[in-house]
Formats: sequence, structure tokens, C-alpha cells
Amino acid sequence: MTSPTLTVVSGGPGTGKTTLAHALAHELGCPAIVRDEIKQGLVLATPGYQAGGEDPLNYKALGVFFEATGALLRAGVTTVIEAAFQDRLWRPHLEPLTDLAEIRIIRCTTPAAIAHDRIAHRAQHSGHRAAHGDQDLLEAIAAGEHSLDAWVPISLDVPTLLVDTSDGYSPGIQDVVKFIRTATQAGPSTSEPPEE
Repeated sequence: MTSPTLTVVSGGPGTGKTTLAHALAHELGCPAIVRDEIKQGLVLATPGYQAGGEDPLNYKALGVFFEATGALLRAGVTTVIEAAFQDRLWRPHLEPLTDLAEIRIIRCTTPAAIAHDRIAHRAQHSGHRAAHGDQDLLEAIAAGEHSLDAWVPISLDVPTLLVDTSDGYSPGIQDVVKFIRTATQAGPSTSEPPEE
């Protein structure tokens, strides 16, 4: 049996990760595991939940996220996973998965102004996002306590593709799917989006 492929959709807040992850899973015909959707499910089962501060559901969601991912990969299921994947916190959880799957990293990028506008829109119009701290993030940005440029990408030695999500996808969905299907473990290869 060949190894399944694990596509890791990563990027800072507001870079379009969740939308792209679901689109890729649809194109590939495989499951998408989304960290924020797991956390929202936990929130729905936690009466009186209040977002903010040191949220214990963050750690529980992280554990469930990787338990589900590991179970799928051990069963041989090609899978798309999505979360911010800040290097320091997430790489130690991803490294053991290199024994279970061929890993591809998709790194979503967009200018900070576009990301900020997306976060503000989500905070105002997506009630199910309230648990995930968008309003707290906006307040931290306004107070100068957080920069959207501070996100640190994953530093795994696996094929990586940058996808600009500013206006659609560049490269396009079919090119991203082709990358997922054809990238090899021969070494790291960070690919920039093509020039317009």
C-alpha cells in the first residue's frame, strides 16, 4: 500500500486558509480537518463558554485535531488539514506524521490590509467565529500589540507551495492540486506564485 498524502494548508489569520482547504478537499475527494471547526464543536458542547484569555479549549482542540489526523493517516486516508500552523507550536506535532504520509505544505499569503479586512468582516458577520478570537485579534492589532506580519511559517523539509489568495488563487486550484499530486520528498521546494 502506498502512503497517503497529507496536505497542510497554513498561513496567518485572514489569509483564506479554511476556504482553500475545503476547496482542495473537494477537488481531491478527501476529508478536510479544520482546527477552528473542531474548536467550534467543542464550544457548542461547553455551556457558558467565554472566549478570550488562556482558553483551555485551544489545547483540547489541538489534541483532537492531531488525534483525528493521525487516525486517518494510519488508516491510509489522504487528508487535507488546516490551521495557522505557527512553526514553534505546530511543527513538533507535524514531524511525527512524516512517517505516516507524504506531506505537502500549502502556505496562503495575502497583504496584511486584505487579511485585516477579512478578519473584521468575519468578526462582524460570522457568529460561529466569535469563539475563535477575531474581535480580540482586531483589538490587539489596533493597540499595536499584534502584527499580522508576525506569523512564522512551518519549517518542515517537505515540498511547499505559496498561494496568493488576494483575488482568487494564484496559482489556481488545479495547479495546486497538481502540486499536491506530483510533489516528491526529494527535498524542500518552496514555489512562489507565478508572476501576473
